[in-house]
Amino acid sequence: MKLKLIALSLALAASAAVPQLASAKGCLKGAAVGAVAGHVAGHHAVVGAVAGCAVGHHMAKKKDQQAQQAQQASTAAPAQPSSK
Repeated sequence: MKLKLIALSLALAASAAVPQLASAKGCLKGAAVGAVAGHVAGHHAVVGAVAGCAVGHHMAKKKDQQAQQAQQASTAAPAQPSSK
């Protein structure tokens, strides 16, 4: 148990030392949810956190792509001439 705690602490310290906030969008929220779900499912919090991070990052990327497509579609639409 003590070895797992040390390994987890080192992993967290290493991830905090690398400033990749832009590419880790959605990871923290997903990791938190995954850790709780993994803990409840049988003390697999670390595995749940890793899976949650991957899913959270994927969902955030997907949401950003949809927002970007919607923005491009709204700016690409031609302006309607007003008939007066």
